[in-house]
Amino acid sequence: MSKSPIIKLLKISLPIILGVFLIWYSLSKLSFQDLIGFAKNADYKYIVLGMFFGLLSHLSRAYRWVFMLEPLGYKIKLGNSIMAVFATYLINYTIPRAGEVARATILTNYEGVPFEKGFGTIVAERIADMIVMLGIIAITLFLQFDFIYNFLADKFDLTKIIIGGVGLSILGILFIILIKRSDSKIALKIKDFVNGLIEGALSIFKMKKKWAFIFHTLFIWTMYVLMFYVTTLAFTDLNNIPFGAVLIGFILASFSIAATNGGIGSYPEAIVIAFTLFNLPEDPSRAFGWIMWSSQTLLVFILGGISLLYLPFFNRKK
Repeated sequence: MSKSPIIKLLKISLPIILGVFLIWYSLSKLSFQDLIGFAKNADYKYIVLGMFFGLLSHLSRAYRWVFMLEPLGYKIKLGNSIMAVFATYLINYTIPRAGEVARATILTNYEGVPFEKGFGTIVAERIADMIVMLGIIAITLFLQFDFIYNFLADKFDLTKIIIGGVGLSILGILFIILIKRSDSKIALKIKDFVNGLIEGALSIFKMKKKWAFIFHTLFIWTMYVLMFYVTTLAFTDLNNIPFGAVLIGFILASFSIAATNGGIGSYPEAIVIAFTLFNLPEDPSRAFGWIMWSSQTLLVFILGGISLLYLPFFNRKK
């Protein structure tokens, strides 16, 4: 067997194996019966409100995609954009990142947009999302500087961290210089990738509706944070949760989605790591993670399933 099929198999199987392990680990720390108990005592008006904010973020993403395609000469139906977005989220639960390919394919099949152009706009979206995520991380570091500094000071030798940071910075600068001067295949690929990221980021400001794009991008991530925050209000044990815990929990939970299929297993454990840093109780934190993940997953499964079934009927004339 060649390396390529093995790599593909590992990319598919490892997130699934990790997800299964984390489910087992999580439920070994919080029994299923206790989880059900937390679910019964939760205030569902906040959970539903969180789902509503999640829905608004998905709809905004779909609307943003419509006017991203307009400069390319394609005016697609908003309905197709909405259903393609929900189908993306649903398919990502099977094979990570396969949803993005499916999303561009749906556009090709029903709107006649060439795959590479549709996929290019999705890449541009991801670049914008990454920039906003980095902004959230920077804001969190600024607002929680004292907390993070004291935490690191208690756990680690700050002198070693500073020396390590300086060392990594020097290595990073040397690596950049080496890549710039090298003409090897790997160096050329890295330079093309970085140039593509920069070009994609700068293209946002050259768009005809750049301010609308920026507004919807910020709106999407504002809804994500609100979705996360209001759901914490459903649990009395998490009352008066510090905003720093919300931000750090949101960041770790967002990264956990890339670790396993749709964040299964990894999402609640990421939240436990974040919340316990602020001395929040572990069991309610883990229960919140599972219920938060389950409510958003339920939304995606229902609307994603309906979208995949209804797409052919919506476009039956074509």
